[in-house]
Parts: sequence; structure tokens; C-alpha cells
Amino acid sequence: MGDAGLFGPGSLTWRVNKEGVLLFGGGTALILQVAHPLVAAGVSQHSNYREDPWGRLYRTLEVVTKITFGSTKTSEEATARLRQTHGRVRGSALEDGGRYPAGTRYDARTPELVMWVHATLVHTTLEVYQRYVGPLTIAEQQGYYEEQKLLGEKFGVPIDRQPETYADFNEYFAQMIDDELAVTDALRDVVDATLNPPLPFFTRPLVEALNLATVGMLPPGLRDELGLPWSANRERLLEASRVLVRRALPALPSLVREFPPARSARRRAAA
Repeated sequence: MGDAGLFGPGSLTWRVNKEGVLLFGGGTALILQVAHPLVAAGVSQHSNYREDPWGRLYRTLEVVTKITFGSTKTSEEATARLRQTHGRVRGSALEDGGRYPAGTRYDARTPELVMWVHATLVHTTLEVYQRYVGPLTIAEQQGYYEEQKLLGEKFGVPIDRQPETYADFNEYFAQMIDDELAVTDALRDVVDATLNPPLPFFTRPLVEALNLATVGMLPPGLRDELGLPWSANRERLLEASRVLVRRALPALPSLVREFPPARSARRRAAA
């Protein structure tokens, strides 16, 4: 048996996170992350999100993928690089955001901020998987969350600073949406850049399909505060696309359906 890394082929994490369709949740996760005013401050001051709106998200997903599917050495190296990067992201918020006034200090290594970024990935991953791939039992969702605590610890959140159970996690997530998130100018900029990326015209149908999923999976209150249009017709279109994707996925070969690192990880673990 080869090096299975942090999780291994029998884990729920490998089963869920191998699916390429999880990219449908990327925009939603990014907007939720930046809806925290202190995350927004860090993103606006330490990234080129206007020119490369998806770059930060994909860099985050690349690190997550390496930690999830990489060998033990690869996982440890990716963790070290992530923490080094976070160490450079600190400063003061330049605008008021909810309960955080301008001038509030932030540091990307703070467990509370790292936990929120991690939580958005866990939440959207489970939502996208169950929408487009198939349902998970409550026990499977709980098991997945327990495994994701290890990933949160790699990110820099001690186990005892994470919600203890999956039920606690859902309560935490709802409380964050109600009490911590706020619409800021930085968030509006990120939303605009995410939904209107500088891509060639012929890619517009794909962008619109991704935007439909992105907006549709946002919490309704946040969606309304951002002034993002939604209607019964859009909801029906999202449901139709969900049904189409769920029916098509089983017919796709793993070469197309799965993230390449997931296939590599299976081969390495079986060697």
C-alpha cells in the first residue's frame, strides 16, 4: 500500500472532493468568504482580485487539493506554504463593515478568520455534491465534517477551536451569516469581478451558467443585500440545470469527471 496521505481512498473526503463539479460552488464560497468584513479587507489589500477575480479562489482550492490528495510530504509542504502566505496578510480595515469599524486590525492567521474560510468550503462542497452528484445520509455528512476538522487544523484552526459536531457546525454557520457578515465596498467589487470576469464573449454561456449556480446558492438575505436578481424563473432554471448535470455525470468517464489529483492519489495509494 502506497502513501495515502492525510485521508486515504476509504475516506468520505476522497469520495466527495474528487468531483470536478464542485467547481460550481467556487463563486458562492468566494463571495461568502469575502462577506466577512475582515476577510474582505485582507482580500482587497493583498490581492489583485479585480484583474484576476477567480485567482484567489483557485489558489485556495489548489492548496486544499494538495493537502487532501497529496502524499504526506506534499500535504505538509502545502500546509507550510499556506501558513507562510497567511503570515503576510495583515493590516487594518479601511471601511466600516457590520460590527467591524474602519481601523479594525486583522491577521489572516487568526483562527476565527481561518475557520470562516474553511467553513465556506465545507458548506459549499456538501451543498454542491448533494445538489449535483447525489444525497449523503446524515451519518455521512457527520463523518465528512469530522474528517474536515483535520483539514481545518492544517489550515491553522486547532481542533478545540472548531465546532465540535456537525450540528454545532451548522449552528455556527447560521450564526455567522446572521451576525458577522456585512456588505462592504470590497465585497461588492469582488461580486462584480466574480460575476463579470474579463473573458472572451464566446465564453458567456458558461459564465452565465456558473453565475446562476453562484447566486442561487447564496443565502437569500445576503443575495438581497447585494441586489442580485433572483426569481421563480431563475429558481426553475437552476433546478433544471441541476437535474441535467446529475443525470449526465454517471455517464462521464473519470478522466473527465474527476479532478486529476484525485486519480493520481488513487494510483499512488494502490502502489
